[in-house]
Amino acid sequence: MTGPAASYHETPQGRRIAYHYTEGAAPGIVFLGGFMSDMEGTKATYLEQAARARGRAFLRLDYSGHGASGGAFEDGCITDWAADAIAVIEAQTTGPQILIGSSMGGWIALLIARRMPDSVAGLVTIAAAPDFTENSMWAGLNDIERAKLMREGRIFLPSEYDAPYTITRKLIEDGRENLVFRDPLELPFPVRFLQGTADRDVDRSVALSLLDHATGPDMRLTLVDGANHSFSSPDCVDLITAALDEVTDRAAG
Repeated sequence: MTGPAASYHETPQGRRIAYHYTEGAAPGIVFLGGFMSDMEGTKATYLEQAARARGRAFLRLDYSGHGASGGAFEDGCITDWAADAIAVIEAQTTGPQILIGSSMGGWIALLIARRMPDSVAGLVTIAAAPDFTENSMWAGLNDIERAKLMREGRIFLPSEYDAPYTITRKLIEDGRENLVFRDPLELPFPVRFLQGTADRDVDRSVALSLLDHATGPDMRLTLVDGANHSFSSPDCVDLITAALDEVTDRAAG
């Protein structure tokens, strides 16, 4: 059985962004997916159902070049994808929102929190990957690969999930304009970081560094022994839901 068709929003930059929005009580919840993922994944749809059961507003979306949205993936970068999320949030929601950021979506959520903190009521991250274009992708390339990327504008890296990743020079250079570990990061609302110890894409050290680097009145990190990067087992999604409920209660209270 297929769900309702996606709605679309055209950003000021002319990008056509697909989204699903469920009406409900405030504060609303916004799910921000990962690199090369889409809004039809296990976590996004499960959390939407949980929000609906609680009468809570919920928004999920595909960045440009992802899922049902327009554009080519290779043309995108962190600046574009953050702008896509902000445009849909501003157009479709009212009041401060609770952001859920998965992997790259955690980086996007942190950028939103830094740029418009008054629009964020709380934050839950799942294997957050801030600065991954620099600290993981660029750092993981050898000199030959770096030279090829700079010369040709793109290289292809293998992925255990799907087709090879296309890494562009634009993605790397733009990522350097959006790093969150190089400057202070104030998170003045309830925050829950979730991280699996068996994650082969984002090391637990990233989550520990994020907890150390960010400042805020109510931040906690939960490490789940044996959980991988997808963090989508029944126990993991239950843990995400519990973290979200806690943040929602604190934000609403």
